[in-house]
Amino acid sequence: MATRRCVHTRSRVTSMHSIRRLFWILPAVLLLGRCGDAPIAPPSARPGPDLAASGLGLTNATDINPDPRVVEINLEARMGDWEISPGRRVRAMTYNGGVPGPLIEARVGDTLVVHFTNHLTEPTTIHWHGLRVPADMDGSPRSQQPVAPGGTFEYRFALPDAGLYWYHPHVDEARQMEVGLYGAIVVRSDDEPRADIERVIMLDDVTLGEDGQIAPPGDLLEIHSGRDGGLQVINGHIGTVLPMRAGQRQRWRVVNAGSARFYRLSLPGHRFTVIGTDGGALPAPRTVDDLLVVPGDRYDLLVDAVAPPSTRAMLTNLPYARGHGAGVFAAEDVLAVAYSADPALPFLAPFTGARAIEAIDSAGVTPSEVRMSEVVDESTQTIRFLINGAAWPDVPALHATVGHTEVWDVINESEMDHPIHLHGFFFQVLARNGVPEAARSWEDTANLRGHERLRIAFRPDDRPGMWMFHCHILEHVDHGMMADLMVDR
Repeated sequence: MATRRCVHTRSRVTSMHSIRRLFWILPAVLLLGRCGDAPIAPPSARPGPDLAASGLGLTNATDINPDPRVVEINLEARMGDWEISPGRRVRAMTYNGGVPGPLIEARVGDTLVVHFTNHLTEPTTIHWHGLRVPADMDGSPRSQQPVAPGGTFEYRFALPDAGLYWYHPHVDEARQMEVGLYGAIVVRSDDEPRADIERVIMLDDVTLGEDGQIAPPGDLLEIHSGRDGGLQVINGHIGTVLPMRAGQRQRWRVVNAGSARFYRLSLPGHRFTVIGTDGGALPAPRTVDDLLVVPGDRYDLLVDAVAPPSTRAMLTNLPYARGHGAGVFAAEDVLAVAYSADPALPFLAPFTGARAIEAIDSAGVTPSEVRMSEVVDESTQTIRFLINGAAWPDVPALHATVGHTEVWDVINESEMDHPIHLHGFFFQVLARNGVPEAARSWEDTANLRGHERLRIAFRPDDRPGMWMFHCHILEHVDHGMMADLMVDR
């Protein structure tokens, strides 16, 4: 029996760019007009997910340990050539010679061992963004001495949570990440949602100077707004093409690894089913037409291929103003989606998976205030970004106790968006501007719009130590918008 699966598209005929996008939408609309003829695929109709193609050009880390529950890899930071497009190379900092670094894949409960060697001429560390690691494995300035040139360090920790994470330095991060130091981590559970293929998509941009090489840190405007005007690179490459087959369900694991660019993603003629965020699976999927992915953020999406064979679509970054004249003000092409000529597969049944997320009981907890602001430093003629009136490292630390609920009112006193990232722990967003948050999830990064107030709650587990929280616009980190959280037993 055929099952109707129709998708609604929205017309945006506001510019020549929008008119051009209609040519990508029309084939899907024609298909949707007869979508009642598309059957749901029975369980035996196709093989399991193709994980071999998940990298979309990424290399996979080599596991050197035969123990099936230990993932052990060698990781080197070293200079290399980054080929951002065929024949176009720039000098870069790399992990194991590539940008991004190798994709690390593991299962919940595995132990990850990373033998890290720094072959750069400057210190660096690795921060395991989103992973609930011990404090001395976090790679932040408060938890680890930077690894000196020629030095080594062994990172070793268990992986308690399924989801999408990433790794990058926490030393001079605006520059070291801009020139190539970042990579993705996928941790799988025993109960993963059904899809035909996985894609890891690392969003980034790179700014080149007149010499064709990556430009050094910029002027006052770049400090203020962050670097967000460079060339689009997906998984390290310009002009990335993502292959798709009609009727296929793809799982996209999306990371925003850029310094400051906000991505409001849309794929005309298609919709995104969001099944996970920073802290893994959601209690219920939600379907959206476009999705805001701020710096540091991650999303886990299902995308059904609803257009006909041999057509194309374009993943687009829609306009998004993030205050003080910063942001994207014209739609930008991010990557092309190219449908093969293969006959359409039958659609998979709608995803209905669920994960129980218990609400944090914040009754009786007095919130701590975290105020984010900016000032012009007249003595240096630069901008300082502040937390609670001070710039790091002079911000007084907040304190928490293992097992005790923390509630923070994070208040943006500026006109510009600031995505706040908490190291080590997942939080729940309770309310925005006093309005309770409709959907429950676990997050480690959340965006605050200009003059917005965000109430979050978290309960530190038994991993005491000094942790950090900061804006994930990297230029803002470099100019003060970072602070410490001391967790005691």
